[in-house]
Amino acid sequence: MELPSRVGLIKNNNQQEKRMSKSKKLGFTLVEIMIVVAIIGILAAIAIPAFTRARNTSRANACINNMRLIDAAKEQWALATGAADLAVPADADVAPYIKGGVMPVCPAGGAVYTINALGTDPTCPNAALVADAPHVLP
Repeated sequence: MELPSRVGLIKNNNQQEKRMSKSKKLGFTLVEIMIVVAIIGILAAIAIPAFTRARNTSRANACINNMRLIDAAKEQWALATGAADLAVPADADVAPYIKGGVMPVCPAGGAVYTINALGTDPTCPNAALVADAPHVLP
């Protein structure tokens, strides 16, 4: 009679081991989670600087296009009013020649552009602040 009871014990132990092995397979280990977090950190370390550089370049290009728009509006104002070569128009003089009638601002901080005299390019106050993508007309 001892034999059946031992067989029963072995069956119970096997069932418990199967349950434990199933429960062990359900979750992730700490090492696996740490590896995933490390991989995400490495990807972020690569992606974030590239994103920042692309954003700064985009803002610089938008700023340069705004200055070209202001320069063209300044020339239109000079032709319409017959202004002298070194005349310096005000924002209100140039604004009607810009679509929407509003002077644009620098997208990298909202700075107002300096129009300057006829024959000279407009300037952005942020021109020296951004090293990797300067806000200067070429």
